Amino acid sequence: MTTAMKTPELGEALLIELLAEELPPKALKTLGRAFAQGVFDGLVAQGLTAPTASFEGFATPRRLAVRVQGVLPQASAKAVEQKLMPQSVGLNAQGEATPALAKKLAAMGLSHLSVAALEKIDDGKQVNLWAKTTQAGATLTEGAQKALSESLGALPIPKLMSYQLHRDCALPGWSSVHFVRPVHGLLALYGKEVLALSALGLQATDHTQGHRFEALAPSLTVTHPSDYERVLLQEGRVMASFEGRRESIREQLRTLAQGLGESLSVLEDEALLDEVCALVEHPNVLACQFDADFLSVPQECLILTMKANQKYFPLLDQSGRLSHHFLVVSNISPADASAVIGGNERVVRPRLADAQFFFKQDQKKTLLSRLDALGQVVYHQKLGTQAARSLRVAALANLIASDLVDHGVITSSQHTWILEAARVAKVDLLTDMVGEFPELQGIMGHYYALHDGYALSVAQAIEDHYKPRFAGDALPRDVVGQVLALADKLEVLVGLFGIGQQPSGDKDPYALRRQALGVIRLLTSTDLKLSLGHLLEQAQSVFEGSALVLSGGESMAALLTFVGERLTGVFKDAGYSSAQIEAVLSLSFDRLDDVEARLEAVKTFALRPEASALAAANKRIGNILKKSTIPSDLGVQLEWLQEGAERALFDAMAVSLAQSRDLFEHAQYAASLASLAVLKEPVDSFFEQVMVNAPEEHLRHNRLALLRELHTAMNRVADLSRLA
Repeated sequence: MTTAMKTPELGEALLIELLAEELPPKALKTLGRAFAQGVFDGLVAQGLTAPTASFEGFATPRRLAVRVQGVLPQASAKAVEQKLMPQSVGLNAQGEATPALAKKLAAMGLSHLSVAALEKIDDGKQVNLWAKTTQAGATLTEGAQKALSESLGALPIPKLMSYQLHRDCALPGWSSVHFVRPVHGLLALYGKEVLALSALGLQATDHTQGHRFEALAPSLTVTHPSDYERVLLQEGRVMASFEGRRESIREQLRTLAQGLGESLSVLEDEALLDEVCALVEHPNVLACQFDADFLSVPQECLILTMKANQKYFPLLDQSGRLSHHFLVVSNISPADASAVIGGNERVVRPRLADAQFFFKQDQKKTLLSRLDALGQVVYHQKLGTQAARSLRVAALANLIASDLVDHGVITSSQHTWILEAARVAKVDLLTDMVGEFPELQGIMGHYYALHDGYALSVAQAIEDHYKPRFAGDALPRDVVGQVLALADKLEVLVGLFGIGQQPSGDKDPYALRRQALGVIRLLTSTDLKLSLGHLLEQAQSVFEGSALVLSGGESMAALLTFVGERLTGVFKDAGYSSAQIEAVLSLSFDRLDDVEARLEAVKTFALRPEASALAAANKRIGNILKKSTIPSDLGVQLEWLQEGAERALFDAMAVSLAQSRDLFEHAQYAASLASLAVLKEPVDSFFEQVMVNAPEEHLRHNRLALLRELHTAMNRVADLSRLA
C-alpha cells in the first residue's frame, strides 16, 4: 500500500483557531462563517492557495477556527509593470537619467535599474518610461498574518469589549485589546509546524483547550490540522463543527421525543436550534416535564416562556397541542442526569406559574373595561395615543367594510364584527401577560375576547390584524381579519408618511417597509379587490377633523411610489424581468389584485416572435404622439385613408382591437395581447409606405388619430414600449 505524498503544487493544510471566553450565542454562527471566509479569501487574494484549495470553518461557544486545505508556503513571483514618468522628464538630451527619475526610482526601491532596463511606451500622446520587474510572492507567514488581521478587523461584531492583557502576553505591560470577548489562545499550524502568527496580543502555539468540565486535560496539543476535530472530541469533549453539533442536537431531540412513547414531536424552531447550538460544546439532550395543570394556560404563553427564557424545546402531540414534556440541551453528560433534569424542572416551574398568574389576573377584567386606559398610552408624539389610533383604525375599517358590503363581498354581520374587533384590537397591550411578553400581543387578545363572549371571527381578527408580520407569514384567516389588518397597516403608513417619518436609506425604525409589504400581500392574495388609490384617500380622511396636521398630496405621492418600489421587489423575487414589471406598473398598479395576471400576460406575450417588433412600433408611435397635437375628440375618417397600407392597418385594427378590448374587459389579459399579434405586418407596412406627418393637415390628423387608437389599444394591459 502506498501513501500519496504532498507536492508543492497541492500545498499543505493550515489551521488557525482563536480560543475565547463565551461568544455571543446569537452571533456565533455568523461570526464563525465570516472568520473562516475572511481568512480563506485573504489567502486566495495573495496567491497562497492551490487551485483546488478549500476551507472548513469551526465555531463553538469558546472558539472560532478555520482549516484551509491546499495552502502554499509562498506565493509565486509575479511580473510588475509600473509607470514612472514621461521620457521628456526622465531623460536629458544625452539620454541619461534626470534627478527626477533617479529620485523616483529610489523612492520605489528600484535604484538598481539602469536606463537601458527601462521600457519606452508611446501612448499616442507622449512616450512614457516604464519599469518592469519581478516581485517575489508573499511568504505564508506574511500572507497568513495579513489574512488573519483583515478577517478579524472585518468581523460583524455586534458590540466590542475592551479588556486588559496579562503581563506575560506578547504586548508588554497592561495593554487594552478590543474584541467581541476576551481571547486567551491562538493556535496556528501549517502541517506539523507552528506558524509564527500573532493576534490580539497573543502569539500562536499548537495548544488549545477542551470542554471546561469534561476535557481529559486542561491543555490539548494538536499535532496536525487534520487531527483538530479528533483531538477536540476525544480528548477535549468538544464537537468543533457548528453544523455537526447542530445536527447532533436535532437528531437527539427527534430520537428522545419519539422515545417518550406518546407520539410527540419537537416544535420546530431553527433560530432556537442555532442559539442552543451556540451555547453547548458537547450537547446532551434530556427529557423533562412540568405539572400538567399549567396546560390550562394558553400554550403560546408556555411555549414562549420555555423558549425565550430557558431555551427549552417544547413537545407537541399529534393534534399540535402542547405536552407537559419538554427537552433541554445540556452541556454536560453525567452518569446520573437526574440532578440536571430536576434542576431544569425546578427552574421552569416559577416561570410557568408567573404565566398562569398573569392569565388568571387578566381574565378578571374585560377588554372593554380597559378601553379608556388606551388614552394613557402614547402611540407617537405627533400622532397621539393608542386610543386615538384605535379610533382611526376603526373609522378606516368601517369605510373599507362599507364598500365591501355595497359590492356584496361581505355581509352586514361581518361588517359588525369588523367594527367590534377594531374597537378592542389594541386593548391587550394593557394586560399583564402582554406587558411581560410583548410578542403575545394579538394572541392574548384572541383568548381574552373569547373569554368575554365575542364571536370567534372577532377574536381571530384581533390576533390576525398584525399579520402578515414578515415574509412568508400567514394571512388573516377570514375577511374580518383581512379588513382590520389592512386598515391597521394603512393607518400606520399614511400617518407616518404624513408627518415625514418615511424610511431613509437602510433606516426604517417603524418597519414601514414591512407594513407596505403586508398591504401588498393583503391586496394581491385575497378576494378584497380594492383600489389602492381609493384606500389611501380613505386612510387620509380618517386623520381629517382631528388636531393632527398631515402633509397632503406630496406625502401621498411619496407613499404611492414607496408601495410601488416594494411591489417591484416582490415581483422581481417572483422571477419577472425589470422590463416586464416596468411595463405593467408604469401603466397602473391601482388594482393590485390583477397586477400579477397582467404580468403573466406580458411575460407570455414577450415570448411571441411578433413581440419585439410591436413593442418597438409602440414606442415609435408614443414618440410621434408626444410631438403632435390633434383634437382629443377627433376620430379616424374612412374617406381620408388614401394609402393602401393605412387602409389595410385600419381594416386589421377593426377586427383585432374589438376582440382585444372584449378579452381585456373579461380580464383575459394574455389573450387580449395575443390578439394584437396579427397587427405586426400591417403596422410594419404602414411605417414603410405611409408618411405620417403629411403636409395636408386633414391627412396628418387622420393618420395620427389612427395611431392614437392603436396606441391606446396596445397599452391597455401594459405599456408595451417598455419591452422595446
